Amino acid sequence: MRKAEIYRNGILAGILTETDSGEYVFTYDTMYFNDENKPGISLTLPKKQLKYTSDHLFPFFFNMLSEGTNRVVQSKQLKIDENDFFGLLLATARYDTIGAVTVKQIK
Repeated sequence: MRKAEIYRNGILAGILTETDSGEYVFTYDTMYFNDENKPGISLTLPKKQLKYTSDHLFPFFFNMLSEGTNRVVQSKQLKIDENDFFGLLLATARYDTIGAVTVKQIK
């Protein structure tokens, strides 16, 4: 099982988990969820429910990854299988992302 804290503009928004069975779970942080002034982290993960589950990495997080040749280069440099999308997300989305969301691995 691997977990990551999801931050929006530096504020903890929730936890993303990859279970041992390969399921993905995103759970909003309770304080973030209850704050009416805080938006959902994406249109596909609105603050309408506390917990979301999926058989594959949520498209919002998948789209934070590099594509094509860039993903191949990153995976070789980081020694991560290029199909390990969660591993690549943990390794590449901590600091310099295009949007307001960053990902920090929970060890």
